[in-house]
Amino acid sequence: MEMMDERFEKTSEYLQARKRAREIKGFYTHLVVYCSVIPILIAVNLIFVPDFYWFPLSAIGWGTGLLFHWMEVRKITPFLGKNWEERKIRQLMEKEKQRFDKFKQQ
Repeated sequence: MEMMDERFEKTSEYLQARKRAREIKGFYTHLVVYCSVIPILIAVNLIFVPDFYWFPLSAIGWGTGLLFHWMEVRKITPFLGKNWEERKIRQLMEKEKQRFDKFKQQ
């Protein structure tokens, strides 16, 4: 039984699932820290500098980072589209192949 468990742990599906679980856990940790710290920042702002509300800047800035973290975990890439990196790699490889073929012909 132990050998089967060891083989299972080394499969790519297991490694991918473990990586994905860690990414999701990282996001939730980030979310909990955000939800814990922002109220503290609000209290500090209201107690020590009540004439100027700077806490929204912190909440919005950090919230934007949290949004991008969520988008990364959910594999949402509105700026570069789905599979952009793979397409770009293929494009660059094709360009390099053309340069190599051109050089070979000379």
